[in-house]
Amino acid sequence: MYHLGLDIGSSSIKIALVNASTGKSIGVVTEPETEMSMEAVKNGWAEQSPEDWWRYVCSGIEKLILEYKIKTTDIIGIGISYQMHGLVLIDKEGNALRKSIIWCDSRAVTIGQNAYDEIGAERCNTHLLNSPANFTASKLKWVKENEPEIYAQIYKMMLPGDYIAYKLSGVVNTTVSGLSEGIFWDFKKDEIADILIEHYGLEKDMIPDIVDTFSIQSNVNKKGALDSGLNVGTPILYRAGDQPNNALTLNVFNPGEVAATGGTSGVVYAVTDNLSVKESSRVNNFAHVNYTPGKPTRIGKLLCINGAGIQYRWLLNNLDVDSYDEMNTLANKVPIGSDGIALIPFGNGAERMLKNKEVGTRIVNLNLNNHGKGHLCRAALEGIAFSFVYGMEIMESDGIKVNVMRAGNDNLFRSEIFSTTVATLIGYDIEIYNTTGAIGAARAANLHKGDFEAFGKTILDNDYVMTFSPKADKTAYQEAYTTWKNELELILNK
Repeated sequence: MYHLGLDIGSSSIKIALVNASTGKSIGVVTEPETEMSMEAVKNGWAEQSPEDWWRYVCSGIEKLILEYKIKTTDIIGIGISYQMHGLVLIDKEGNALRKSIIWCDSRAVTIGQNAYDEIGAERCNTHLLNSPANFTASKLKWVKENEPEIYAQIYKMMLPGDYIAYKLSGVVNTTVSGLSEGIFWDFKKDEIADILIEHYGLEKDMIPDIVDTFSIQSNVNKKGALDSGLNVGTPILYRAGDQPNNALTLNVFNPGEVAATGGTSGVVYAVTDNLSVKESSRVNNFAHVNYTPGKPTRIGKLLCINGAGIQYRWLLNNLDVDSYDEMNTLANKVPIGSDGIALIPFGNGAERMLKNKEVGTRIVNLNLNNHGKGHLCRAALEGIAFSFVYGMEIMESDGIKVNVMRAGNDNLFRSEIFSTTVATLIGYDIEIYNTTGAIGAARAANLHKGDFEAFGKTILDNDYVMTFSPKADKTAYQEAYTTWKNELELILNK
């Protein structure tokens, strides 16, 4: 028997099949084969067609079934992960009224900032744990202001994962975790956020019914089965946004546990029971997948670092080197601290953790007589590592207490220099796991049974790669970080 995991990204749809009892990955397919496009009618806009997501889900399921020669009757549950903060609107017939305004669309920034000012920082922080900012609720307000003819036809608003669940089942519902990522949840009252809905003049009945994150949320109906090839009655058992789902995929559920990713950009996602919003201008707060109203709080604090893997990739493309392996070999020949070079790796736009300043990439203390490619490679890895450490300091000032970081087996965390630098400076282990969000979503279909211990064992048994532990002598690392941090703060304080 198998569980199916759907990961609805903005560049592709990934579909995973896992053994329902052992959690072992059977296979993963990606649709389409080339990257999905985004439509940008104006600068700062980003839209995608929800029907395209559904079409790729269906073709991906068909591809998976054919490739691995399985019977659809053996698929006994579905889990869904999806790109966060998107807005999908349907009418009473279930038709999408417009393209989805997705996570990276910035048209509603001013609307959200004005709401923060007008409602007041204290009320937003204590009730919503965030500024309304450019989240889903603000995007819905933009539609009301700018597309009243579409707004008048809305039956329900949904997040991207809600839409895919609806296409499978014909049932419209959502989760508390999903509502919180759209800033539709009032954490102080543990209910839908009337404070923001009333301020924006939105209709509360547009919000779907709420179901538990881990539950029989709905079942595949005849139309969903006809389109997808799945069996009628197959239950949808889990749904979450991509960052909470990534944390779940790495077995991060409890205070003290942190999930990290080091792709083009970096993300640090820490679970806490602390409702501190001291750093709400730099850190986002969402209901984690195991948040339950009325029970001990589980908040996921999310910090994004734009200047991460993209910095190392830029060097690969612009130095006379053939591969990351060659860069890592060169970097390993250079001592800790890169002989004094400090590389500030923020060349991928404004950084929220730097209060939305755009400081760019800067190479400091370069000596043209002594420094070469290896120094630049090591300085880049260290600079990106230092940016993660800087982010962790922000999170710890916001009430996070940490005992372990878990990360996917991606390019940055595979680097011994990068991972050892981070582990040594933050003072706790970094555990590396080889898994994906689609696999995590598939495995989470078992969690409606409530056995989190068995779920964690599944991840350890199937995905564990290695652990990077802090070095006993952190002097050289600390000196290099202090130099880097001083250079960054000189830039920030100009």
